[in-house]
Amino acid sequence: MKTLILLRHAKSDHPPGLSDRDRPLAARGTLDAPRMGQRLHGRGIRVDRLISSPAVRALATARLVAAALEYPPRRIRVDERLYPGDLAQLLDVIRALEESALQVMLVAHNPGLSELAQRCAAQITHLPTCAAAVLEYDGAWGEFAATGLSRVTLETPKRN
Repeated sequence: MKTLILLRHAKSDHPPGLSDRDRPLAARGTLDAPRMGQRLHGRGIRVDRLISSPAVRALATARLVAAALEYPPRRIRVDERLYPGDLAQLLDVIRALEESALQVMLVAHNPGLSELAQRCAAQITHLPTCAAAVLEYDGAWGEFAATGLSRVTLETPKRN
């Protein structure tokens, strides 16, 4: 069984003069990201691979979550295809994963993450900031499709 965690970056700030890619986390984002990491850790998530968008807010989220998951930050992979990360690019990243990776987290952006999550589970219509869709998959990464999932759960920062 494999687990894919789709994590939307935490709440970001919008300082004037910065490009979208350079936007940092907002104060709420710096609080939510480690909390989400702790929640996932408490539910038994131990990622083998953590792959992040190169956007500042996504990479900051990945680092905070990685610390809570006891995943070495130096092992975070940055993948340009995750920014802005449309559905086709997300699927390309997933299908290129090595089969030895059993628990993988992608830290990226909407609308692509919400689209993918919704295709996997119709009840997920939107991933708010710092939400995680946890998908259990029993197949090869190279053949990943939004079907054949054995379990899908949604974790949001506002849930206890």
